[in-house]
Amino acid sequence: MEADDLLVLVADGDQKAFEELYGLVSGPVFGLVRRVVRDPAQSEEVAQEVLLELWRSASRFDPGRGSALSWILTLAHRRAVDRVRSARAAGEREQREALRSAGPAFDHVAEEVEAGLERQWVRRCLHRLTALQRQSLTLAYYDGYTYREVAERLSLPLGTVKTRMRDGLTRLRECLGGAA
Repeated sequence: MEADDLLVLVADGDQKAFEELYGLVSGPVFGLVRRVVRDPAQSEEVAQEVLLELWRSASRFDPGRGSALSWILTLAHRRAVDRVRSARAAGEREQREALRSAGPAFDHVAEEVEAGLERQWVRRCLHRLTALQRQSLTLAYYDGYTYREVAERLSLPLGTVKTRMRDGLTRLRECLGGAA
């Protein structure tokens, strides 16, 4: 029996016809997939997927559009190309991730030294502010109070606190700017 006739029987669920069709087309399917995929183990896997798909979708075969063998080999070629594309995309993703994670090593010692120097610099600049500016800025930026809360804690009008903080930040910026 020919592949066209067998495929029509397979579409009706005939297992014997599928066994015969399998014997007839498994070699050409594997050969085509092997040429596209190249890896023997993956080629076997793809060929099995194609033959399983053949069992499931035999009813989609239209004998008026071509031979069963060309339809089966088209399924095989598409599945093989999909596997190659998928493997290529996975490899590219892995490369991108490797490049992303291969950034310069983080030097903890240098980072801590730099942070310590910055803290000293900020402290030195804070001490150049007036006591009232330093107190307002410390409450707002180190203790997390809002301008209104700073005003309440210092028993000062909100406008006075805002002016002190603006002036203090200006002086702090000038002091730190000389360090940059």
